Amino acid sequence: MNEIITGVWGPLLLSAAQALVVLVIGWVVAGRLGALARNRVNRTEGIDPTLGNFLASIVKWAILAMVLVAVLGIFGIEATSIVAVLGAASLAIGLALQGTLSDLAAGVMLIVFRPYKLGDLVDINGTAGTVRDLNLFVTELVTPDNVQIIVPNGQAWGAIIKNYSAHDTRRVDMVFGIDYGDDANVAMGIILDVVKADTRVMNDPEPWVRVTNLGDSSVDLTTRIWVAAEDYWDVKFQLTQAVKETFDAKGISIPYPHTVEIQKKA
Repeated sequence: MNEIITGVWGPLLLSAAQALVVLVIGWVVAGRLGALARNRVNRTEGIDPTLGNFLASIVKWAILAMVLVAVLGIFGIEATSIVAVLGAASLAIGLALQGTLSDLAAGVMLIVFRPYKLGDLVDINGTAGTVRDLNLFVTELVTPDNVQIIVPNGQAWGAIIKNYSAHDTRRVDMVFGIDYGDDANVAMGIILDVVKADTRVMNDPEPWVRVTNLGDSSVDLTTRIWVAAEDYWDVKFQLTQAVKETFDAKGISIPYPHTVEIQKKA
């Protein structure tokens, strides 16, 4: 009985052991060659790191595909047979993997047209974050509060993409409300003095302040200034505080929203 079991299962167990070894070695080699391709591309001047990650993904998956063919060959399934089976089942495979194939095609389009790259701050269909990785199938974002977001490339390519890092400069818009009893020209002069005193604010285009709205409780003054993209949030927060403190020192009041109640006697 043992001889029968050994005779039946012996070759199969041997093939399974060989296939396991090939899988492990292939997986390690695919990972290392992918990392080697990424490092080689990233060390080349003038090439964006995004291309390195994408190329590493292609190398890894191509090697794994060859490993799979080799494993099937160990069990006696030839490559020609695999191609024939895949050809016969192409429709079913296409329907089953249409989402994955769409992500793959979208990944290629993202690399070719490059609406964003690694390190860019983007908003993809309402989801904002910094691009950490772009591979064959997904785009990985990291939010400002360090949450990982995985966006399938098909959804990214088909969505509206806002890239806040695409240009070197950005415009900062700030709105300040003052009391109706205050002098708007004086308040606008204070705002201009504050923003021009900040060396991060560009002189061209020139800082701009105008009365933009007569609200229920305040006269709204809007200022528009241009800064380097990396200074956007620091300038916005710090100048908002600086204008408020200067208003307090100069006697310009920022009114609270209020409601006037009128009672009519019979």
